[in-house]
Amino acid sequence: MKMQYRMLGTVTFLGLMASLGAAHAQGVIKIGEINSYKAQPAFLEPYKKGMELAVEEINAAGGVNGKKVELIVRDDNANPGDAVRAAEELVSREKVDVLTGSFLSHIGLALTDFAKQKKFFFLAAEPLTDKIVWQNGNRYTYRLRASTYMQVAMLVPDAAAMKKKRWAVVYPNYEYGQSAAASFKKLLKEAQPDVEFVAEQAPPLGKVDSGSVVQALADAKPDAIFNVLFGADLSKFVREGNTRGLFQGREVVSLLTGEPEYLDPLKDETPNGWLVTGYPWYGIQTPEHKAFFLAYHGKYKDYPRLGSVVGYSAIKSLAEGMKKAKSTDTEKMIAAFSGLKVSTPFGPVVYRPEDHQSTMGAYVGRTKNEGGKGVMVDYRYMDGAKFQPSAAEVKKLRPAD
Repeated sequence: MKMQYRMLGTVTFLGLMASLGAAHAQGVIKIGEINSYKAQPAFLEPYKKGMELAVEEINAAGGVNGKKVELIVRDDNANPGDAVRAAEELVSREKVDVLTGSFLSHIGLALTDFAKQKKFFFLAAEPLTDKIVWQNGNRYTYRLRASTYMQVAMLVPDAAAMKKKRWAVVYPNYEYGQSAAASFKKLLKEAQPDVEFVAEQAPPLGKVDSGSVVQALADAKPDAIFNVLFGADLSKFVREGNTRGLFQGREVVSLLTGEPEYLDPLKDETPNGWLVTGYPWYGIQTPEHKAFFLAYHGKYKDYPRLGSVVGYSAIKSLAEGMKKAKSTDTEKMIAAFSGLKVSTPFGPVVYRPEDHQSTMGAYVGRTKNEGGKGVMVDYRYMDGAKFQPSAAEVKKLRPAD
């Protein structure tokens, strides 16, 4: 009898080990994601929801290459050093297959360098600085969101058409703001050679002294203003600018302000007529966006923000890359992303071989205060492919891989 129990125990143990082995063989694909959740919740909470929706859809359809997808998220505390430490932990301890994420441009650059040093695949989802795909670009890093150069290039034709000679510029004093301001000055000068930049304000990110900034701009008596502030800085700037009449009789061109993350909090303080890039989710009628909106609203009982689109599209991009590569191997992922075509809520995008930048575009329109709520009007989608430098220009900007 004891022998029977022993044999039964052995059989049961072997069966358990076999099932565990099969489960391990099937495995999961681990996506490591790093972002400034505590520092930038307005964008990144919807972003995380977009990622989770994409993971749910992918797994419901059978996963990727026969494996389920798992998302492992870390907060970088808006600190490049913390971001790199989180990346190291995700790669060495969690054994993630790929890395994605980052919102702030200086953190995106730190992770871009990490990917290069560790020879590990990284999809930069949101950071907008051009350096990620140009000066600091490397073979291990691709980027989804339209860059500062691309978004500025979408705004410049309308800015030049305003025929305003004296411009003031205000931007947060870190990589993204500096990059956006430099691109605007360069591209507007090319389009309108007689333009003058009569004032420049660059407050620290998250620490704008709106009174002194608005007064300095007003003192310069510009004909128009280019603004790159966002989040709480934007709200303070708009409130003070409205109070002091800074925007009366002046054109304002404002990067990102049409995104609901930044437009919604302005409420009845929303200025009328600013030329902006943004996301008018309430009016996009394409089949891709309708499907995304219905899925997002069905899951969260809320409308999507731009962060939702970016998070969703980042995970979908990684899944398509893995399917094309038939693997998560870094070298195979690099090859698969070169020219990769992905369906997003904004339509199909392609990751360019020249600089690893996707062709995702943006919506350009005007702000309107509609019954105490900010919306975008007269908007149109600008295909990112039309606002990127040529392969020859990129070759001069980007180091050889």
